[in-house]
Amino acid sequence: MKVLITGTEGYLGSLLAPLLMQYGHEVIGVDTGFYKVGWLYNTNSATPKTLNKDLRHLTIEDFKGIDAVVHMAELSNDPAGQLAPHVTYEINHKGSVHLAKLAKAAGVRRFVYMSSCSVYGVATADYVTEESPVNPQTAYAICKTLVEQDVKPLADDGFSPTFMRNATAYGASPRMRFDIVLNNLAGLAWTTKEIKMSSDGTPWRPLVHGLDICKAIICTLEAPRDLIHNQVFNVGDTTHNYQVKEIAQAIANIFEGCQLSFGDNGSDNRSYRVSFEKINHNLPGFKCDWNAQRGAQQLFDLFKLIDLSEETFMFRGFTRLKQLEYLIKTQQIDHNFFWKR
Repeated sequence: MKVLITGTEGYLGSLLAPLLMQYGHEVIGVDTGFYKVGWLYNTNSATPKTLNKDLRHLTIEDFKGIDAVVHMAELSNDPAGQLAPHVTYEINHKGSVHLAKLAKAAGVRRFVYMSSCSVYGVATADYVTEESPVNPQTAYAICKTLVEQDVKPLADDGFSPTFMRNATAYGASPRMRFDIVLNNLAGLAWTTKEIKMSSDGTPWRPLVHGLDICKAIICTLEAPRDLIHNQVFNVGDTTHNYQVKEIAQAIANIFEGCQLSFGDNGSDNRSYRVSFEKINHNLPGFKCDWNAQRGAQQLFDLFKLIDLSEETFMFRGFTRLKQLEYLIKTQQIDHNFFWKR
């Protein structure tokens, strides 16, 4: 299968592309290069041919001969989405829908879209499912719901979209991110020997390792069409819903000597527990291999191996908002987030 992946130089894309190549698929990457400087460690994995292109500049010619698209390249996470909401809508919503339409017009048969469990926002049900009402709280999450809403009607006999609502990712990646909860707390534990939380840690978050997200994508690409056609899948494991304080404690248990403390601030209203029964029962071959404890141990071992410094942990290239602010400040990208060349 010839697969085009957007965001191959990102946190998840740099894990997925080599894996797909190992599975025998031909991979073409697309990435605009915002986070090229964020490289934490080297691997001997193959890297795909990559188009250095903004997704808004893709044309139908870029999709010729492509069997499947995995679309992950958007402005990721809530703070980055709030930095310039108008650009978030242009890229994450309009850009993603335009990309899906181009893929369909070019004859691409499968389209896997990286959505997010953040679409559930504030949930009152014990566990939300793919059938639960969405309640997005941020520009980032709203755009995810809009893409799902606008791409679903494109489905037909020749075009099969699948929407993967990923839990919050964690785990090691060459293109590391330290602005997601487990990775951030692990970095603090290693570099400062302290996890000092201002919140009470009571909100619920579902977590999923980056490699398990990749596994879900590979299973989707290889699944019989009728099982994945125009389907939404929450990606994770129901037993991996954690309160933030449980995540912090899991890290403190691995990073010995780390001092853990909590505040009394309960201002974060995003709290939801997610059911992942559908993907575990309906997607052949999928089951999570990782949990928070194993992920924390992986990061501990990595930080020890590379002798992670506080300077590296705080480097802008590993935090989406910091890097985008830097590119704007230095006038390398314009107000619409296009490169100035």
